[in-house]
Amino acid sequence: MASTALPGSGGPSAAGSPAATTYIGGMHLLLVRHGRTAANVDFLLDTAHPGSPLDAQGLAQAQALVTRLAGEPIEAIFTSDHTRARQTAAPLAASRGLSAVLHPGLREVQAGDLEMGVDWVPYVEVLAAWHHDATVRMPGSESGVEFLARYDAAISELAATGAERAVVVSHGAAIRVWAAARCANLTREFLTRAHVPNTGVIRVIGSVHDGWQVESWDDLPLPPVAKTHL
Repeated sequence: MASTALPGSGGPSAAGSPAATTYIGGMHLLLVRHGRTAANVDFLLDTAHPGSPLDAQGLAQAQALVTRLAGEPIEAIFTSDHTRARQTAAPLAASRGLSAVLHPGLREVQAGDLEMGVDWVPYVEVLAAWHHDATVRMPGSESGVEFLARYDAAISELAATGAERAVVVSHGAAIRVWAAARCANLTREFLTRAHVPNTGVIRVIGSVHDGWQVESWDDLPLPPVAKTHL
């Protein structure tokens, strides 16, 4: 079988952080990981629907997101239909008078046979393999090709709303895999240290047709980059 790598993975930059073009204009996506759950605390591979609810700290994180994003002119909110993602999106949606759109395409990368296990090594190995061959399948679950197809579909539906600035509430592995595949300015070295904390915010700018760039990755510093009009 021919190798099918994640498009854009690794990126052309040799720097350790995203260092390619920043777009002026285009759509702003704020990719937000859900708040904390008991499964997060116990390091469980909790990926199946509906999944664990937020714990007390996770609920507080969801509420704090309202303040953190207060200055953002958010026009739309899409969220994974997992319980923890819906709970994370709810306070923000209520504060803006918006209805969060539930989309199963934004679910976590499904662990399949590894579900609710504590050994993350096989799961992470498959995610890493997708950089080289996206046809590799998670044991008893989806391939990288299938994951990207569903996630891309959700992003395309969001883009079709015409919103210029939108929030996507999703999951840690899902956000990292999609960003690695679709944001050309991410290097593999950067991704090895680019954790997505609970309610971490990854800002992506661009479009479905012209591609995406990461503008900021939660609190990780990014170097100055050139600016290009879409």
